[in-house]
Amino acid sequence: MHMTIIPATNHALPAEPFQGRHLIDGVWQGSADGRSFNRASPAHGVLVSQSALGGQAEADAAIAAARRAFDDGRWSRLSGKARAAVLLRVADLIEGSVDRIALLETLESGKPISQAKGEVAGAADLWRYAASLARTLHGDSHNSLGPDMLGVVLKEPIGVVSIITPWNFPFWIVSQKLPFALAAGCTCVVKPSEMTPSSTVMLGELLVQAGLPAGVVNIVLGYGLPVGAAMVESASVDMVTFTGSTAVGKQIAATAAGTLKKVALELGGKNPQVIYPDADLEGAADAVTFGVYFNAGECCNSGSRVIVHADVAEAFIARVVALSGHVAFGDPLNSDTQVGAIISPAHNAKIDSYVQAAVKAGATVRLGGGLLQVPGLAGQFYQPTIVADVTPDMAIARDEVFGPVLSVLTFRTHDEAIALVNDGTYGLSAGVWSENVHTCMDFARRVQAGTVWTNTWMDGFPELTFGGVKQSGQGREIGPYGLDEFLEVKTLAMRIGRTRAPWVKTR
Repeated sequence: MHMTIIPATNHALPAEPFQGRHLIDGVWQGSADGRSFNRASPAHGVLVSQSALGGQAEADAAIAAARRAFDDGRWSRLSGKARAAVLLRVADLIEGSVDRIALLETLESGKPISQAKGEVAGAADLWRYAASLARTLHGDSHNSLGPDMLGVVLKEPIGVVSIITPWNFPFWIVSQKLPFALAAGCTCVVKPSEMTPSSTVMLGELLVQAGLPAGVVNIVLGYGLPVGAAMVESASVDMVTFTGSTAVGKQIAATAAGTLKKVALELGGKNPQVIYPDADLEGAADAVTFGVYFNAGECCNSGSRVIVHADVAEAFIARVVALSGHVAFGDPLNSDTQVGAIISPAHNAKIDSYVQAAVKAGATVRLGGGLLQVPGLAGQFYQPTIVADVTPDMAIARDEVFGPVLSVLTFRTHDEAIALVNDGTYGLSAGVWSENVHTCMDFARRVQAGTVWTNTWMDGFPELTFGGVKQSGQGREIGPYGLDEFLEVKTLAMRIGRTRAPWVKTR
């Protein structure tokens, strides 16, 4: 079995771990009890960062700071022009810090350095797009209500927003949320994952440098309990936006019901690509290979489920197996590496358990199917893996494996393909490969997914809104709808002149 493995290379690792602190009301600070937590590189095993361990005290202080900052109008009452100017400065500062931020993200997450650089640099465009929305945000007016009435619809910032982000794209995902909340005029409390806290701290440094007023963005480092829970429970918080697992998303929605605050959730996916026999099979095979191995499959948009027409299934599988052998797995610090380390030993074991369970259920492993040893590295990696003869009832066909594992199912008819796509609890994204525009259009309209890609996979733009249906979440991110998530609508009905007929008859 051919695999392309990039062994450990002689890259200089940081001499000292990154020191992360909380940002509360414009002040960088440690925890009141002096506690901290460590993060070791999942690829290299070295200590990468030491971060202040937040507790209830830090969460409460950050929420109070955001509440004061919103209520006194230091940000919420600024003009769109003034808010946009700060966001644009942040974008420039991000571009000047790509190498520094990407190195820490690679060391903490295990993703390839080339991908981390692309993620950080690309995030600057999200900040610039959000700045454009800050300038163009407006409500509506209604002058058709009669000569004595004028109706105005105002769009106002929702208030204090808790932002809770995951470990798989820590810089990108905070940039899908935070600049849009800021463009709307909200103030925020941000908690990054305890496994990848440092790039968010670095972003905080840039926010201060860009001149964002103190208290508008606060960062608290630590665990979901107690920090995340406090950010969800607090009556001083008006909205929670969370990206992560569906299970935690359900807990957040249940907890937030106590105060009836708004909740936006971007959760899991089991995203299918459907391959029709008339498709560009070479292009589809390359896109499927990219879709399943990108970020080691630790991606909510991972194309982890391929549904291929039975007439071309074996040839297609063989092509994906052959292409997989040329994908470079290994040392994330090597610029040639395409797939890096798995985030933790526990997650690596979970990935493998799905593969072994599928084999016991009758599936066949066509490639990989086990842990990967990378010469010179003690970290955790997983082999590129393709599992065929999968049936829709198997866990590997229904659950989010979150690893470099492709499940292959087959179909005969168009209706059968759509039924397979919609047979599941998730509905984040889906893909269709066919040269027939009618097939693609009918597929796109009938499948239950927040995004449908036709003859491509995972193309994204700040202008195009992202989000899921069913148990993939609620609410939307980026694009104009991503701004709307952070806005409340207020109706203003104004009578022009003293034209109202009295209700009380005095004579």
